[in-house]
Amino acid sequence: MKRIFFILLLPFFSLSAKAQDLLHAGPMNGYSEMREAVVWVQMNDACITELYYRADKAPDKEYRSLAVAADPEKAYTALLIADQVEPGMTYSYDIYADGRNQTAHLDLSFTTQSLWQYRTDPPEFTIAAGSCAYINEEAYDRPGRQYGGEYGIFDRMAEAEPDMVLWLGDNVYFREADWFSRSGMLRRYTHARGIPEIQKLLRTGHHYAIWDDHDYGPNDALRSWPHKDKALEAFKLFFANNGYGVNGLGGTTSAFSFGDADFFLLDNRWHRTDYNTKTVEQQVFGKAQIDWLIENLAFSRAPFKFIVTGGQILNDAPVWENYANYPEERTYLLDRIASEGIKGVIFLTGDRHHTELCSVEHKGVLMYDLTLSPLTSGTHDGGDEATTNRVEGTLYNERNFGLLHLSGPRKARRLDIDVRDAEGNSVWEHRLEQSAWD
Repeated sequence: MKRIFFILLLPFFSLSAKAQDLLHAGPMNGYSEMREAVVWVQMNDACITELYYRADKAPDKEYRSLAVAADPEKAYTALLIADQVEPGMTYSYDIYADGRNQTAHLDLSFTTQSLWQYRTDPPEFTIAAGSCAYINEEAYDRPGRQYGGEYGIFDRMAEAEPDMVLWLGDNVYFREADWFSRSGMLRRYTHARGIPEIQKLLRTGHHYAIWDDHDYGPNDALRSWPHKDKALEAFKLFFANNGYGVNGLGGTTSAFSFGDADFFLLDNRWHRTDYNTKTVEQQVFGKAQIDWLIENLAFSRAPFKFIVTGGQILNDAPVWENYANYPEERTYLLDRIASEGIKGVIFLTGDRHHTELCSVEHKGVLMYDLTLSPLTSGTHDGGDEATTNRVEGTLYNERNFGLLHLSGPRKARRLDIDVRDAEGNSVWEHRLEQSAWD
C-alpha cells in the first residue's frame, strides 16, 4: 500500500518542481511613469504570469497585475503592468507563474517617477549606458578567437545602482543563422538574455533601448531589409519601452522623460539608405523623423535633451557608418537645431567599438555627442580617425560603459559623465553644466 501511494505522488512532485522553476531571464523593469510601470520577464515554459507588488511605505496592501500568458508564440515573454501605483514610490514585487511564486529568493523592486514639478528641485538620478553586447555561442560564432568577453561588466554596471539603464544598440548580435527567420531572432535574444552574468543588471534600474544593425538584421542593414518587421517584433518582445514608432513612421522611434531630462529615441535603420547608392536619396532618419524630432526638441523645456541613436552624429570623419557619410541630411539636422536655437542637445550614440566625447558649435549652438562602445564585443582603435570634434582625452579603445549622473537645482543642472572600464574603474570623467548653453 505504501508503495502505491509513493508512485501516485511522483507526478505531483514533478509538476510542483517544474512549476517552481519557470524563470528563464529577468525580471527586468521597463519604463517607469508616475502612475504606471512595467516589468518584463521570460519564462522557460508556457504559463500564466502575474505581478504582485507592494508599496514599501505600506507593505501590508498588495496589488496584482492582469494575468498574462507566457507562451511559445511570444518566446515565453510577458510584460506585466503595474497600474495601481503612486508617484515617487518604491514597490517591492514578486513574479508568479501558474499561481506559484518564482522570485521569492530575489529582492525585487521598481520605483515610479516623482511628481517634482512646481514642488521641489528635480531629482538626482544616474543612468548606466552602453552599446555592443556580444554574447558568444560557439556553434553559431565565426571560427577562431571569441569575439565577446568580459561579461562581468554587467555586474559592474549593476553595482553602480543606476536608476536607468540605456541600451544604445547592438544589444544582441544576430548571426547568419538568425537573420532570415523570426525563430532565429527569438532564439538569439533568448540566448543573450539568459546568461547568468546579466541577471543582476536586468533587475537593476529601469531599462530603455534603441537598436542598431545587429539587432535589426545583417551588418549595415538598410531600410530595404526584407525581414525588418520580424526584427521589430522581436525587439518589442524583449524590451519594454513606452511606445514604438510615431506618426505612422514605423520602427522604434519614441520619446520619454525621466526626471527633468527628455530622451528622444531615433531609429537609424528603418529609413536608412546606402550612401553609395546613386539613384536613391541618401538618408539615415528621413525628413519625417527629423521633423518630428525638431518639433519635440523645440517643445521641450528640459535642460538636457538626449537624442539617442545607434551611430555617431558629430564625429566628422566619414568612416564606417558615421553620419558624416550623409552630409546633406546631417547638415539639415544640425541646421534645424541651430535655427530653432535649441539648447542642451546631447547625442547618445554607440556602434563604433570605442568611446569618445565630441563637441561642435554649429552656427552658434553648442552640441555634444557621447559615444559609449563596446560593452562585451570586440574593440576598435579610433585614434587614427581624422575627426576635429573629439574632446581631448576622451578616446577610450577598450570595453567600457558610461555612468551619467544628473544633479543640481532646477536652473543650474549639471551632468557628470564617468566612463568606466570592464572592471568598473573610472577611465575619464567630464562635467557638462546647464549654464554652458546660457
